[in-house]
Amino acid sequence: MKNGMKANDLQSAHEEQEFLEKYDITQYERPSIAADIAAFSILGEGENHNFRRLPEKALKLLLIQRASYPYKGCWALPGGFCKPGEDVADTARRELYEETNINNADLRLVGIFGETGRDPRGWIISNTFLALMNGEKCRLRADTDAWAAEWFSVGIAREVLQKECTKESARIQTIYHLSLECGDSGIKLSATVKEDKRFQDFHEKVRYEIMDSDGLAFDHAKIILHALLSLQKLAGEDMTAVFHFLPEQFTLTELQNAMELVQGRKLLTANFRRKIADYVVETEKLSEGAGHRPAKLFERNVEAFYQGGCDG
Repeated sequence: MKNGMKANDLQSAHEEQEFLEKYDITQYERPSIAADIAAFSILGEGENHNFRRLPEKALKLLLIQRASYPYKGCWALPGGFCKPGEDVADTARRELYEETNINNADLRLVGIFGETGRDPRGWIISNTFLALMNGEKCRLRADTDAWAAEWFSVGIAREVLQKECTKESARIQTIYHLSLECGDSGIKLSATVKEDKRFQDFHEKVRYEIMDSDGLAFDHAKIILHALLSLQKLAGEDMTAVFHFLPEQFTLTELQNAMELVQGRKLLTANFRRKIADYVVETEKLSEGAGHRPAKLFERNVEAFYQGGCDG
């Protein structure tokens, strides 16, 4: 029996090798594969002259100004094409490092965009990654394809156009208004995107349509919207995600502020601190800085983050 199985395995391997030798991959059209990165951080908003208050912070997105056609002079997400033999996640890490000098950001695939006509150069499929990082550690540097790299504060407003629900299906159409502003340069960008979300047998299908886009390249308005909504959903499901925006030690107020900026709403302090209690450990240090009362500093609770990975 064993010898028979081995013979069958050898025959199968031989037949597969013959098939691969004759296979012609060029008989199918092949797209170019790219990685785009929606890199978010929480950074200060200009100078704060009120020393009795903590510095104002904002959720910010990294954009680069294109130095070549198409969309020369427009702003886009950092990214690039996969090199031969390169995994697309490694492409994202490489491109992000080239723009920020950071190689340990939290990186997650959040969408794949390959619609016809999304790029005037041809059939290009974008694998969009969400990158969460402490922007204070970034050293922005525009590469050869970009004139500039800047952090833009992100604003979002929504209005529901249509909402229909039955036992079998549902459809929700929402208009999102995106505003992006770079405080250092005064550049303002905006976009209006319609989201058409349908449910059939509880399965979700979402399409985005750009209604208007001012200063953003390609279809990046809808990619930015999708990434931002994905970030908000992620923060609601996994509280550890927001910690990537913070330094190694932080106050509970800073942690709550980060969560509020991501979710776009205020949180009850007592409820928030109860939920995050298992994720932090208190240190013996106090925050430093003029103008406000020193507060206790906390660190990540390693056991909670690794979920038992260090046990045994």
